[in-house]
Amino acid sequence: MPPARLAEAARSGRYLSLLERQRIATLRAQGLSMRAIADRLGRAPSTVSRELRRNVRPHDRGVYDGDLAHARARQRAHRPRTSRVLADAELRQLVQGRLEQEWSPQQIAAWLRLVHPTRADWHVCHETIYQALYRGDRGLSRRLTRHLRTGRPLRKRRRRADQRRCRFIAPALLIEHRPPVVEDRIRIGDWERDLIVGRQNRSAIATLVDRTSRFLRLVHLPGERTAENVRDALLAVLSELPAQVRLSLTWDQGSEMACHDQIAPLLRDGVFFAHPGRPWQRGSNENTNGLLRQYFPKRTDLSVHTAADLRAVEQRLNHRPRKVLGWRTPTEVFIAAMTP
Repeated sequence: MPPARLAEAARSGRYLSLLERQRIATLRAQGLSMRAIADRLGRAPSTVSRELRRNVRPHDRGVYDGDLAHARARQRAHRPRTSRVLADAELRQLVQGRLEQEWSPQQIAAWLRLVHPTRADWHVCHETIYQALYRGDRGLSRRLTRHLRTGRPLRKRRRRADQRRCRFIAPALLIEHRPPVVEDRIRIGDWERDLIVGRQNRSAIATLVDRTSRFLRLVHLPGERTAENVRDALLAVLSELPAQVRLSLTWDQGSEMACHDQIAPLLRDGVFFAHPGRPWQRGSNENTNGLLRQYFPKRTDLSVHTAADLRAVEQRLNHRPRKVLGWRTPTEVFIAAMTP
């Protein structure tokens, strides 16, 4: 079912509209899960989770009222507030110091809760820190944005998924037809694929990430990223992998995927496509792309990197312990799964 287009009354595509909130109330009353509701609306599951957490209060007896939630949201939006980062000089100094050490706002927010458990007034969310950075009146110098992973001096405007151009894909190849076991991350060999694009869209590196182990392969694309070049490069890398770990591949609907039918025979379960504007459907790949920007910054020429350079970066990331893996490395998990 395509996502409903329910954002007409929202302040922007980033915020839930009245119609969306009413739809959430209806679907929740029908017993749908937060993930199922998010899928119906074309929103991230975290958006629905956050909405219910904010607007189902003890005196509501567990009932979510869409009209009441929207009224509360409008009231919050118009309420003048002073940023906690601006109001507290000591907190501002702590946040600034960690930013200068190139910590992310998420890491800073988690650290504040861990190290200062009794200072509830310091338990800010990462969005508060982002706002303090990108709005000059919120307490932090915008110059500190250069220490963020993106290095972006201004926040990038987001477009809703239903505002983006949707490419035609056979319905049977969409992600909802992928074997359910892929979503559960209980086997090795289900890959997510994406492109890291360089300066002026003239160079690129393709990424392959195993959903379960987070094991990474980087695909060298020295020339133009035509469908034929991407096909040949992917076939070369996939052919190096044992058949037992070539099960499925999920990617976005970019034009470079035009030759997907020639790649599918190498994969036991085939190739599947995420919906436009839903990066959480390829969460492992999106997260890995963020890690890779440490080595391949945005707005740089990626064609200068050789295949050997890519192998070196692979080695670094595949041998780095990951919290999500219980502090094991992707290589350890990947190899252990292949060992009888």
